[in-house]
Amino acid sequence: MFSLFKKKIIIPHVRMTGVIGSVGRFKQGIDLANQQEILKKAFSYKKAKTVAISINSPGGSPVQSHLIYSYIRQLAKKNKTKVIIFAEDVAASGGYFIACAGDEIYANSSSIIGSIGVISASFGFKDLIKKIGVERRIYTAGKNKSTLDPFVEEKQEDVERLKKIQLDLHSDFIKIVKQSRGDKIKDPEKNNIFTGEFWAGSVAHKLGLVDGIGNADQVLREKFGDKVIIKKFEKQKGFLAKKLSSSIDNQIESILDNLEEKSLWQRFGL
Repeated sequence: MFSLFKKKIIIPHVRMTGVIGSVGRFKQGIDLANQQEILKKAFSYKKAKTVAISINSPGGSPVQSHLIYSYIRQLAKKNKTKVIIFAEDVAASGGYFIACAGDEIYANSSSIIGSIGVISASFGFKDLIKKIGVERRIYTAGKNKSTLDPFVEEKQEDVERLKKIQLDLHSDFIKIVKQSRGDKIKDPEKNNIFTGEFWAGSVAHKLGLVDGIGNADQVLREKFGDKVIIKKFEKQKGFLAKKLSSSIDNQIESILDNLEEKSLWQRFGL
């Protein structure tokens, strides 16, 4: 006897948005600590065979990017679950690193995709403190402890040491992208895939960085039918953070955090 009702298809949908890493006093960025439980629930939800994850991030901490990527793959393997990733405004740098955890990646035609590289930025205040009559005093045990101190003359050996670390991190990033995308990537050398360049979603699709164009609702309904149930999972801002964020001190800190965060988003014209 055939059932008159088809079994409902439920797709857990996790959404991650923001800079990757612990940002600000209330740690509102994307990191493994605040995503682990949400991801665990999504992958164990009623034995779902597919989990969707939307990412909207300009990047941030390479360590947290790698931890989240690895945890998603661990859960997918353990639960024999397919992972579909959706890029929103931006999936760049660490945001694209996490996207590589997907068996399939989709983006909007106007999404910003890529930036497969490593960046470190700072300022030099050596002449400024001289001008205002400030004397710098610093004491260390270990000759390299004050590497790249912004208040003293930049040393070439410090810069070379930093670049070596960046090359190691970049190599790790490239390895993950190659594992994820394989021969889907079109001529990586000619197309500058690993130079830190980024592209609109439509171009990223042609280059093989994403599998198709479309948003989560559209693609999931095309794959699983109009009656698919999309169960949303997303980290909520804590009650205490909401209450305390109204104080003057926290508003000032929030402004500084927002400036730092905004600088990451603005690299991609947002």
